[in-house]
Amino acid sequence: MEAVNYLEQYYSGYDEEGRLLRKFGQVEYLTTMTYIHKYLPEKDQAECRILEVGAGTGRYSIALAREGYLIDSVELIEHNLNILKSKIKEEDKITAIQGNVLDLSVYPSETFDMTLVLGPMYHLYKEEEKKQALREAVRVTKTGGYILAAYCMNDATVLQYCFEQNKLRECLEKNMLTEDFHCISTPKDLFELVRTEDIKELTKGMGVERVNLIATDGATNYMREVIEEMDDELFDYYIRYHLTICERQDLIGATNHSLDILRKE
Repeated sequence: MEAVNYLEQYYSGYDEEGRLLRKFGQVEYLTTMTYIHKYLPEKDQAECRILEVGAGTGRYSIALAREGYLIDSVELIEHNLNILKSKIKEEDKITAIQGNVLDLSVYPSETFDMTLVLGPMYHLYKEEEKKQALREAVRVTKTGGYILAAYCMNDATVLQYCFEQNKLRECLEKNMLTEDFHCISTPKDLFELVRTEDIKELTKGMGVERVNLIATDGATNYMREVIEEMDDELFDYYIRYHLTICERQDLIGATNHSLDILRKE
């Protein structure tokens, strides 16, 4: 409950929708949508069922519903859920409920063609909780279907927060860093930060194949001001550039957000 209270306070005052609408946020959004569409099954949208767990205010769920997909949205934070519900139109094929990624028992196994976990892994601090979230996502996904899980990455935070914002000494005093500069997070810190090796370790023995691990925003957050000042033509070129390099494994560890793409065996 402590973690939920921290999240309620944070998201009640944070404009997540606005972040994804700004140019630097659009990079993450457009990249994620590109890979969602890449791995959705080739069948009529009206027959394709997608679950988004941790749907937030509905940026992805609403967009996919408007494309004709059958959407089930689960959101833990009531504030976010209310915003999501306020956007649903009568013609949208979307069901939105309050729920927790750790317990998706409301859904039978083998229900969804794709399961999106685009926020919950940011706020799970224990390894067993992370594994439970992934197990549930895998369980409700059809065999051969895809699970897309997003993560906040460790070293972008170390570079941008600890060094660029000169918070290193403060973090060391609070024992928030290991000797090898892995961040140590608790619920009051709001975000759990991982490295690529942590992500790969979580899914061992879960009956999934890793199809890809991509950088959803890459270098974008290192140059926010530059991105925001780009005209539309230059920004389009930046998106094209980013999409050509976002699968490069030598760059992924430095991104702010990553997307793990898994196929249920």
